[in-house]
Amino acid sequence: MKPDTGEDPERQRIERAHLNDPIDTTSKVFRYPAASDLTALVRRYWIPVWSVPEGEDSVQRVLQYPVCLAVVAQDYARFYGITSGLSRTTLTGDGWAVGVMFTPAAGHLLTHRPVAAFTDRFADLSDVFGEEGLLLTRSIRTAMASAPRAPESHRAAMDLFDEALRPFASIDDEGLLINRVVAFVEDNPDVLRVEQVRDEFGMSERALQRLVHRRIGLTPKWLIQRRRLQEAAGRLRERAIPLAEIAALLGYADQPHFVRDFAKVVGMTPAAFAEKYGI
Repeated sequence: MKPDTGEDPERQRIERAHLNDPIDTTSKVFRYPAASDLTALVRRYWIPVWSVPEGEDSVQRVLQYPVCLAVVAQDYARFYGITSGLSRTTLTGDGWAVGVMFTPAAGHLLTHRPVAAFTDRFADLSDVFGEEGLLLTRSIRTAMASAPRAPESHRAAMDLFDEALRPFASIDDEGLLINRVVAFVEDNPDVLRVEQVRDEFGMSERALQRLVHRRIGLTPKWLIQRRRLQEAAGRLRERAIPLAEIAALLGYADQPHFVRDFAKVVGMTPAAFAEKYGI
């Protein structure tokens, strides 16, 4: 299995969720698909490895997908809920992490709690998995210690995660439904209103609200806005069309509304983002 390393002599491939500088070469991200028997629980693995010059830092900015995460690094092991705003991680020195991006169904199955309890926060991995979480953390650190860039180290670390996650691989009906709801919103840029989601799945507004809050911790409206902002970031990087046209394509009533929404979450205006991160 070959990873997508994101490697390029000058630029790295940037996903729509990531708002990083395309010419920042201090880190490389190796991405791997989930094991075939875990795809309803795990979206994929990502393994960043970084080397930041002394006295500097590299800030990773992410408009997180509507899923929980588990991350084991050299100095922490955490289970993350969904960050409703902009997620920031500051990298310094030399390091690595092994991350699991779960599916929308997974958070409730792994924690046995409504995912809203983890919105905008994280818990130690041992708080979610108990003693097994501690053993998993130690084993992954051992697997990655000597050669954090080597595919063999990555495979060993992912196999350890797979083994720990297989007992949760049986997805309940509600979990399968939330996976489908999120996929529908993420894969269809023309979905701009909650009513479209309700109609697609034959659900009342209240039933959809309860489902999304229980399994994701946020709202159906947030799902749509998150995808729109991710798409906006991608279009702004390309700098191919005017702001007013981007706003219209994303379903905003006018350009000022789009500018306010983008700046509120990202921390800079669309024009400033395009100027700083455009390619």
